[in-house]
Amino acid sequence: MSWIVAVVSFLQVILLLHVATVDVATRTIRNEICAALAVLGIAVQLSSPVQVAESLVAAAILFVLLFAIYQRGMMGGGDVKLLVALAVGLPVAGMMQLLVVTALAGGVLALVHCMMRYLPHPKLAPAGSSLVRRVYTVERWRHLRHAPLPYGVAIACGGIWTVLSKGY
Repeated sequence: MSWIVAVVSFLQVILLLHVATVDVATRTIRNEICAALAVLGIAVQLSSPVQVAESLVAAAILFVLLFAIYQRGMMGGGDVKLLVALAVGLPVAGMMQLLVVTALAGGVLALVHCMMRYLPHPKLAPAGSSLVRRVYTVERWRHLRHAPLPYGVAIACGGIWTVLSKGY
């Protein structure tokens, strides 16, 4: 059974890395990825139906709270989907760890975006530029236009930390 948990954890980490990458590039989080993360999370807990029930109830409560935040325009819908999908597969202690680490990673992400105000305005990255230069150019351009933060990156960090620690 432990090899199944290892495989599921590996798949979750790969999906979360994909989410972070796509969120930086497009500011979207796909429904299919969220559904896959939720199914993988439930699959790990199938040996304990009580834990699955607790996770589903806690995730439903989290959804209601996050939906209220979404309705006020303070959070994106994809971020809500991703957090709830990860919460579905976690016990309550794991969900709390996910939220704390996500908040800390979000703070770091916000600091980086605040620091971007003081960085020089980039010129277009020429063909053949490094990935870092191209990402910087696009993110600085988005920052100047007051685009939202790619908070899926912070959620992915929280999810990866929680999945890999399994010490909740």
